[in-house]
Amino acid sequence: MSISTSLRETILTQLQAGHWKAGDRLPTERELAEGYGVSRTTVRRALADLKQQGLIEQTVGSGTFVAQQATSPWQQDSAQHTSPAELMEARLALEPAIIDLVVRNATTADFTRMLSCCTSAEQATSLEAFEHWDAELHEAIADAAHNSFVSSVFKLMKQVRAQGDWGQLKKKSVTPERRLAYQREHRQLVDALRDRDAVRAKAGTLEHLLHVRHNLLGH
Repeated sequence: MSISTSLRETILTQLQAGHWKAGDRLPTERELAEGYGVSRTTVRRALADLKQQGLIEQTVGSGTFVAQQATSPWQQDSAQHTSPAELMEARLALEPAIIDLVVRNATTADFTRMLSCCTSAEQATSLEAFEHWDAELHEAIADAAHNSFVSSVFKLMKQVRAQGDWGQLKKKSVTPERRLAYQREHRQLVDALRDRDAVRAKAGTLEHLLHVRHNLLGH
């Protein structure tokens, strides 16, 4: 997945989660580029794709606005009514459970995508950019199961992560030390998956998620 495609999917996820609603003006290209740690060329490509899909409208001199058909009512309702605590419960139940599928089905391209997400997260200069690549990594792992139902469930979880409640908790909980710990855990998890070691990967997934839950929710 290219960086522009990844950014497009992230913006779409935020649209579907209700972060921006129909008629809202999106941040400028410069603001998006700085917020996600990408180039303005990447932002333009992502916005061009969304415009082609009819999800945004661009007016010269006025900016970029969310189109009426950009959000799915069912997905938006599901995402908006899921609390961070409920999301963590779901992640703890589902993410270790898909490891066997990932170990069996992941391709070299999948591992390359995971490693790219790790590198981008480590190089992120803002919490927003780090959170973006954190979410991209977990989605890349889910996609590596090569099961369309699994992918659809994890896309919905990604939409919940785009909500304001999750973002506010992340801002309060992620210290530089915790971010470094998350980055180490991500690398260890990807290494285990690349070794096709399901036992180590499941243990690493559970350990990482328990750390995230403790840091976010205090238990």
